[in-house]
Amino acid sequence: MSTLIPIRDAGVAAAAVDGVDGFYSPAKQKAANRGAYGNRPLLSLRRAKQFLGAAKFKLFLAFCAFSVVVFVNSRLSSWMGWNPHHPSSVSSTSRGGYTVLINTWKQNSILKQAVAHYASCRSADAIHVVWNESEPPSEMLKTYLDKIVDLKSQRAHKPNIRFGINAEDKSNSRFKPMKDIWTDAIFSVDDDVIVPCHTLDFAFSVWQSAPFTMVGFVPRMHWLDKELNNVAYYRYGGWWSVWWMGTYSMVLSKAAFFHRKYLDLYTNQMAPSIQDYASRERNCEDIAMSLLVANATGGPPIWVKGKIYEIGASGISSLRGHSHRRNKCLNDLISLYGSLPLVSTNVKAVSASNEWLW
Repeated sequence: MSTLIPIRDAGVAAAAVDGVDGFYSPAKQKAANRGAYGNRPLLSLRRAKQFLGAAKFKLFLAFCAFSVVVFVNSRLSSWMGWNPHHPSSVSSTSRGGYTVLINTWKQNSILKQAVAHYASCRSADAIHVVWNESEPPSEMLKTYLDKIVDLKSQRAHKPNIRFGINAEDKSNSRFKPMKDIWTDAIFSVDDDVIVPCHTLDFAFSVWQSAPFTMVGFVPRMHWLDKELNNVAYYRYGGWWSVWWMGTYSMVLSKAAFFHRKYLDLYTNQMAPSIQDYASRERNCEDIAMSLLVANATGGPPIWVKGKIYEIGASGISSLRGHSHRRNKCLNDLISLYGSLPLVSTNVKAVSASNEWLW
């Protein structure tokens, strides 16, 4: 019984088969062919290893594996509906950053902490403070904030800090267009909410891939509660509803990116009846903005998974009756719109650098 060994070419294989027992065997010929051609991948790897050497061969395999990972990741990003590496034609390219729009009301100590933090984020191009008090900010406060921005900034171009002063405390004021905003990206945030810079920069990269969508950290949802006399009534779901159901249809403007054009749409082009309602009810402007963006895009927002911190006292969401007011707000605004533009989704953006398992 002869033993077939890997050989260099088919001609040698045929000679070896013919010379074993002195006669030709198709079965032996077939086996020889399998030995010659079936082992070609192994032979190729063996020759490559001999040619490159052990260390170089490992690097070669690592490069091949990396190429596969990059290709799969690009395909997955496409299937998810956004591509974080695709340059946006509408995002700001001159400075490549975003404007932090801080909404504040009578919390100067917390405002100082927020400004100091966001000034340290490398992609923060400017900081605009929405001031909702009858008295304008003092010169002492302005000077302090200017100094803290210079001290904390990590970039050659120091973020500009500006105040948008509103004599009346109206909830709609946070979406009022401000002068000197040069970036397309707006990061709307409450003064008592801190988002770590690396988390914020990742969310910014997500927004750049879908610049007309709201991209944020606080997801909320809605669902059909009941229908009476051909009128649908919806329920507003908080975080625990999102966690339980695994879906969402809104991200709140207390920590979210959106395009600066929505400031103009909200203030100057949205129906006055909706503006008046949001101003009167006070706790509805974030839902109104979610409805506005959904109505403009016809698509869902994007929730970015990331830890955020609240540095102030408990907000209005902890007050009694908050859930009832949010339900009423949602249904009243849908009625004013005349339709339901919200789109539900279960997709979330997660930074692979913060996950131990892909």
